[in-house]
Amino acid sequence: MSQGKVVKVSGPLVVASGMEEANMFDVVHVGEQGLIGEIIEMRGDKASIQVYEETAGIGPGVPVVSTGAPLSVELGPGLIETMYDGIQRPLEAMYEAAGPNITRGIKVPSLSRTRKWKFVPSVKIGDEIEAGDIIGTVQETIVIEHRIMVPVGVSGVVEAIESGDFTVEDTVCRVRTEDGNVKELTMMQKWPVRKGRPYKEKLVPEMPLITGQRVIDTLFPIAKGGVAAVPGPFGSGKTVVQHQLAKWADAEIVVYIGCGERGNEMTDVLMEFPELKDPNTGESIMKRTVLIANTSDMPVAAREASIYTGITIAEYFRDMGYSVAIMADSTSRWAEALREMSGRLEEMPGEEGYPAYLASRLAQFYERAGRTISLGKEGRLGALSAIGAVSPPGGDISEPVSQATLRIVKVFWCLDSSLAYKRHFPAINWLQSYSLYVDRLEEWYAENVNKEFPQLRARTIALLQDEAELQEVVQLVGVDGLSHEDRLKLEAAKSIREDYLHQNAFHEVDTYTSLKKQYQLLKMILTYYELSREAVAKGANFNEILELPVREDIGRFKYVEEKDTDEAYNKIMETLRKAVSALTAKEVEDDD
Repeated sequence: MSQGKVVKVSGPLVVASGMEEANMFDVVHVGEQGLIGEIIEMRGDKASIQVYEETAGIGPGVPVVSTGAPLSVELGPGLIETMYDGIQRPLEAMYEAAGPNITRGIKVPSLSRTRKWKFVPSVKIGDEIEAGDIIGTVQETIVIEHRIMVPVGVSGVVEAIESGDFTVEDTVCRVRTEDGNVKELTMMQKWPVRKGRPYKEKLVPEMPLITGQRVIDTLFPIAKGGVAAVPGPFGSGKTVVQHQLAKWADAEIVVYIGCGERGNEMTDVLMEFPELKDPNTGESIMKRTVLIANTSDMPVAAREASIYTGITIAEYFRDMGYSVAIMADSTSRWAEALREMSGRLEEMPGEEGYPAYLASRLAQFYERAGRTISLGKEGRLGALSAIGAVSPPGGDISEPVSQATLRIVKVFWCLDSSLAYKRHFPAINWLQSYSLYVDRLEEWYAENVNKEFPQLRARTIALLQDEAELQEVVQLVGVDGLSHEDRLKLEAAKSIREDYLHQNAFHEVDTYTSLKKQYQLLKMILTYYELSREAVAKGANFNEILELPVREDIGRFKYVEEKDTDEAYNKIMETLRKAVSALTAKEVEDDD
């Protein structure tokens, strides 16, 4: 444990001399209060330290003590339903200890040391175990079974294992390793945040992460274990999209990181999530959520750590064999923290003042997502999907953070301020967004939803693109200058936009749409278009086709509850066919 002295203070950056024995990324304690910091640069015996707390009052000569260990998180029962700050200090425990404002230098354990958990062993004495094997389980919440795994680097024969109520520090299992030593295992393990947790194998993602958001699931799906970016200007609905995904995505566990965002947005999460019911379990969504809050008024350096803290916790649950989704809101604020620290270190700036290593740091974060087979004899399948919001200044996605993100991710949900101003939410621009998982997921959609679904999707995108071209013509010659065929295209595209892509996040039914209901609604809209084309070709009255009352029923279908969709779908489809054929027959009679 090396000790040095402060020689320079520049905001969250502290330079200390006499630190030649310390290592990069070691955690240090600064001053009498023991402020937490991390060494981010070494020059001779001088260490540059990023301090995760307010440095006011720290001056030259103040002692700095290295712990000799990197910044790590505690992993074990008690993570779910807890809200942490950027360096995994539980906010509720800090509030109880020191009141509403975070006191500098406060020491609170990440996992409760007093709470007891009921441990149920799943191995017996004499069993051979290796890293990643499950030695027992703890029922952490009603919906989440916490699987206690053998830490990385430990293998051997079980000498003793007990069931009963234990704290996270109590020994639950003794293992005799190959070299004859006895290793005591607890329910808690530590892991350095900047190092990805190991796995056996990484697999190709081949099934979608179903979100219940029509524009995402149908047009721009993300795979389980995939990565997506949501860039968009101020007020375009990034946070609401992130909240919707956290609420409804079919991931078993959600890690939500509020990185440098407004405090009121995290308050919304805290108020909403406990009251929301998970569609799969019927329990509160909080029962499967870990929250990390590092709001804009908290120390800037801790933003940088919050992203790594979140992804390490997510990897831990992935290793148990769960499907995990991580929401990072927003990576731009994290990049701003990088920029600030880089400026204070006096590094050569890259584009727009961001450090030259911005792209590689972003890649390090997103590359930790994926579908993996975990360590251990069982070979559990887990998935970690990462969705990062990007807040480009002025909505200009040509800036470095957006561009570096787009080079890494495979799904791009482009939020558009003009759609947001028209109150079209989610404001995902269907002409600029893309998903590179579509081809790979088509087979899954065809097998699990309907074999027609991939064709319906392709026709939908074609119609929306045709509409954009026709709109330019309309501006020149007006709607009346178009052929009936083109006008029908416009009507179909309008129906797709208003009835299908527009979705109300705050409506109790419309907030979530199952894949089956998505298929039914899309099928109705496109059936109306096809039947109308045929009828007009046979001479049916164009205006009467536009004014069919059944169109109203199609538009209202999204507000039909899931249990009633089949009945409503069959009824509307029947009404639609009868109405169009009646118009066609009427035209034939008139001709006669």
